[in-house]
Amino acid sequence: MALDRTDRQILQLLQNDARLMNKQLAAEVGLAPSSVHERVKRLWQDGVITGSETVVDPKRLGFGLAAVIFVNISKEGQVNINELMDDLVAVPEIQNVYLVTGRYDLVVSLVARDMDHLKAIAYHGLTERIEITSYETSIAYEHKRSGLIPVGSDREIEQ
Repeated sequence: MALDRTDRQILQLLQNDARLMNKQLAAEVGLAPSSVHERVKRLWQDGVITGSETVVDPKRLGFGLAAVIFVNISKEGQVNINELMDDLVAVPEIQNVYLVTGRYDLVVSLVARDMDHLKAIAYHGLTERIEITSYETSIAYEHKRSGLIPVGSDREIEQ
């Protein structure tokens, strides 16, 4: 799907604040509200926009620890990677599971209340699974998140 400058501008605005009302979007991009509504509707229908989310500060909810776990999966037998990933991401504290190349097979990011909570998550979510042969945990000291996908801005890195 080809996106023009206005589509990209709408996407950038919605990524920064998904709560923007149609009239506000229209004023920002210089189009009539009906035109912006049709563009946003098309972006949803074409699968460019797949959802919206509320970003919550985990510390405010008692999750003072963030970690990344690097996982190795057994190379023997049949391992259903999609099922494993689905099971892991179903754990409430686990935020993301990535299937990756390199030394590890999966990278898991999560939040925990404290070290005891992290230990319980790792034990029940990882060590009890026969598909997982080993894992390595790194504690995150700090976290920065843009959450934005480049939509053709001047700052996008060219290939």
